[in-house]
Amino acid sequence: MRRALALACTTLLASSCAAVAATSASAAPPPTPSASLPAQATAALQRHQAAVEGSPQDRYTVYSSKKDARGNGVVRYTRTHQGLRVYGGDIVVRVDARGEFTGSSSGLAAPLSLSVTPKVGAARARAAAERAFSGKVTSVGAPELFIDAGAGTPVLAWETVVKGWAKDGQTPSRLHVVTDAATNAVRGSFDEIETVDGTGNSIYSGTVHLDTTASGSGYSLVDSEHGNGRTCDLNNGTSTCTTFTDADNVWGTGTNADRASAAVDAHFGAATTFRYFREVHGRNGIFGTGAGVPSRVHYGNAYVNAFWDGSQMTYGDGSGNAKPLVALDVAGHEMSHGVTENVIPGGLTYSGESGGLNEATSDIFGSMVEFYAGTGSDPGDYDIGEKIDIRGTGAPLRYMYNPALDGVSQGCWSTSTNNVDVHYSSGVANHFFFDLAEGTGATAYGTSPVCGSADPVVGIGRDKAERIWFRALDTYFVSNTRYVNTATPGNTARAHTLAAAADLYGLCGTEYKTVQAAWTAVNVAGTDYCPTGDDFSLATSPATATIDRGQTLTTTLSTTVTNGTAETIALTATGTPPGVTVSFSPAEITAGESATVTVSTPDTLGTGSYPLTLTGTSPSVAHSTQLTLTVRSPEGCTGADDTDVAIPDNTTVTSTVAISGCTITPSSTSAVEVHIVHTYIGDLVVSLVAPDGTAYTLHSRAGGSTDNIDQTYAVNLSGEAPDGTWTLRVQDAASIDTGYINSWKLSL
Repeated sequence: MRRALALACTTLLASSCAAVAATSASAAPPPTPSASLPAQATAALQRHQAAVEGSPQDRYTVYSSKKDARGNGVVRYTRTHQGLRVYGGDIVVRVDARGEFTGSSSGLAAPLSLSVTPKVGAARARAAAERAFSGKVTSVGAPELFIDAGAGTPVLAWETVVKGWAKDGQTPSRLHVVTDAATNAVRGSFDEIETVDGTGNSIYSGTVHLDTTASGSGYSLVDSEHGNGRTCDLNNGTSTCTTFTDADNVWGTGTNADRASAAVDAHFGAATTFRYFREVHGRNGIFGTGAGVPSRVHYGNAYVNAFWDGSQMTYGDGSGNAKPLVALDVAGHEMSHGVTENVIPGGLTYSGESGGLNEATSDIFGSMVEFYAGTGSDPGDYDIGEKIDIRGTGAPLRYMYNPALDGVSQGCWSTSTNNVDVHYSSGVANHFFFDLAEGTGATAYGTSPVCGSADPVVGIGRDKAERIWFRALDTYFVSNTRYVNTATPGNTARAHTLAAAADLYGLCGTEYKTVQAAWTAVNVAGTDYCPTGDDFSLATSPATATIDRGQTLTTTLSTTVTNGTAETIALTATGTPPGVTVSFSPAEITAGESATVTVSTPDTLGTGSYPLTLTGTSPSVAHSTQLTLTVRSPEGCTGADDTDVAIPDNTTVTSTVAISGCTITPSSTSAVEVHIVHTYIGDLVVSLVAPDGTAYTLHSRAGGSTDNIDQTYAVNLSGEAPDGTWTLRVQDAASIDTGYINSWKLSL
């Protein structure tokens, strides 16, 4: 999507409000590298929906896919629930070179289960969005109903795009306003136009090489080496932009007296940022498609601003049209927002800790672009906005080595971090990155303190640090990744950067341990650890398995030596349901070896999900891992009906399924999955009627004014014969509200 990360007037590369939703008009995702990878990942996703908190009403669409040099694949998906877009529902599925599931990332803490019927109509949502706009409105789009799960708790909401001009009359605005579909309260907003307010002291980049295109007898600022990005002159207007041309291919004078001088900096910044991501991270430019970034200079009259609008950069000339805002770290920061929003569907949610990670990602890569460029006029450093002097004091806007120096940023995580402006919560990740790359204490770039009683950190260098951060972004982050997350502890920047470090440099190596230490140094703790004595790790492949009742399955339990020497490991299983047996072959292995795990289930085992704990015990240490067993009814023991049946007032209706050829005894936890659309479920009595006429009440006038039933009920049907006609009976016991049976499914 186009991400508007608008900025406060005293904040570099920043924006107005907190974004809580993504636009439905998404940027085109990068092309997939092969037809087989999405198919492999989708098959893995179907087998492991529990890992991404999937529900029966969820649908997934491939957003992007890529393979690394070892053939491992990463596929990103967007999610809909009951036909509605779910912001914060994006997922990542990872598979190995064989297409086997190796892991996933998801921002949801539990499967979605909520009404999708709004209590506030689109017209009221549109009016609320227009009231939330500050400036001159030129148009208001049609509100879109969606599920906003960006902040963790899913809420039905409307998103409305209001277009116009900001209060200054020169900055274009495409404001996305999110309103609660139950109360019409504004939940948040974000602007597609990413701005940076400030003033520059000079033209910044010095004498640099430019890639241009021969045009007739002269040259034009069109960069065929970097996706045909062009640089053009708005002539202090806001619309018509004329591509710069020159007779001798020598551009500008290094002073603002020559209009081409600002164009040199902008053109150089676009090419350098493109080249940085391509050569350092293997990404084909900002958008991942090879397309270049257009740069527009000399925007507006005395416009003290620059902005990214999702597709191009625009730079004003500053106060008195004398100080163009074309510094290299400004360009690198802003275009890195473009990378983030094209890697993650909708980008990192622009509020709270996720928004801080969004801003920090741009600070990190903006600084790394400076180092990569290696110009004498603007050498690399960890100061943000040091050239454009926004405050007029000569001081940078932000300090990555000690964020608290600006007086407002947080350099140490605390329980308040999620509630501060994203440009201040970014300090935690900025501080982490500096410590990871350069270490704590006195450095060539400033003195970095540790938080609390944390141990000092010895850095691993910029090259490794930037690669770890990019891999975490590219392979693990989802839209609502945070620093600390009690609901989904695995969806944190610490966990994801550790996974990236393990991928690149090995589990519990120097780089991995430095990532741990650098997060601890900014007060972001974790349960991860690296051993000091003889130790091993334990994993199952696959970690989840589906089986019919009465059947047997096998999986592989593998071990890896993580420290010291390989010891003998005894294997055991606990948490098995009655009648389930788990055996290992062999029952003892040496660390580094694998064993075959065999799980047998009885006919009487109920359908459902069972976590089995597999434990390996050596003389030095014991470790456990889970094998999640999903038990279903065998073929012939399930039935479903998705034919709509109207439920009028004060009426009883039925829907039936026929079961035949089922040879097992129904379970004591047979599953009845019911989907009823109704505006007041307190009116309803819902029962399952067995073939012999026995009725089992599932729902009896509970829930009051709650809309819709979307629930799976566990029913003890062990005393029933399986074959015959089973009936779902629904009674509407009151007036006014009506609805219909949408679908239902019985698994004996």
